[in-house]
Amino acid sequence: MPEMVDAIAIEAKLHQHYLKEPIETIYFGGGTPSLLNNSQLSNLFRVLTELFEFDPSIEITLEANPDDINEEKLGFWKSVGINRLSIGVQSFFEEDLQWMNRAHNAAQAIESIQLAQKAGFDNISIDLIYGGPTLTNEHWIQNLETCFRLNIPHLSAYALTVEPKTALAQKIKTKLLPDIDTEQQASHFNILVSLTGSAGLEQYEISNFAIAGKKSRHNSNYWSGKHYLGLGPAAHSFNGNSRQWNISNNSLYLTAIQKNTLPFEIEFLTPDQQLNEYIMTALRTSEGIHLDTIQLIGGDTATKKLLDESQQFIMIGKMKRKEQHLLLTNEGKFFADGIAAELFQL
Repeated sequence: MPEMVDAIAIEAKLHQHYLKEPIETIYFGGGTPSLLNNSQLSNLFRVLTELFEFDPSIEITLEANPDDINEEKLGFWKSVGINRLSIGVQSFFEEDLQWMNRAHNAAQAIESIQLAQKAGFDNISIDLIYGGPTLTNEHWIQNLETCFRLNIPHLSAYALTVEPKTALAQKIKTKLLPDIDTEQQASHFNILVSLTGSAGLEQYEISNFAIAGKKSRHNSNYWSGKHYLGLGPAAHSFNGNSRQWNISNNSLYLTAIQKNTLPFEIEFLTPDQQLNEYIMTALRTSEGIHLDTIQLIGGDTATKKLLDESQQFIMIGKMKRKEQHLLLTNEGKFFADGIAAELFQL
């Protein structure tokens, strides 16, 4: 871990001119930044503040596992400027956590949230996963009600997915575990939309819900096409004209950085690819696709093609047009990826 922290600091220096504007958000992600000790996190903050100009109202988020959270860490995180936590709860039921092979238990999930609130964090998000074979409708409702009862201002809820070549995929293939039930996932998604709406959380992106004033600025910037810099193995960056991604192998990443080289691949985006990038991200948001943006990037031809292609989904109630915006309906949100693919400018 010390080598990785040092390498990320070096990469930041090598990339210090990638972003031209002040930094509005920082996101310590990847699932395990809560494992960093105080010295390692301090070092990263020192490097970042030396290299980049911070916006005065910067949002700094740290992803944390419930079993990593304690009073000492919370106090330090707050002291260095972290003002938002994303806690990987996943479920408040033991059988779900065990099936997902999570290190924490249900009691730790609740305790971590309460400790964070006691430490003065009022901008907290939790992750919940739905659609797993151990999660009943009743337990999914209770998971959401627990979130509301704990006054969590932001919720990210994701359908369980099975990545190829993983242990989970192999167990499903060999019938050791049941496959994903898409009808059950759709039912859970409908419950999610209904209950969050009743609780006063806005679904500002398909998987993200927040009370007023607590939307994730970091995620919102990503979905609106703002530029970002990713540091570390497998990290992605985007500057409007190109997309680049670091190699994912930790050893190869460290070796490259130690030689003062940047271990990434780059793709320069054609106008069609820029359009597809915008369609894919904007369609997931509550604002939807802005036709003026399509016109700006692709002109009359792209705008007409998009309007023509969207008609099939408007006719079946999965999309709607609202003035200069094309949006998904609640029914269409569950099929967002497939609809976006159909709308791509090939």
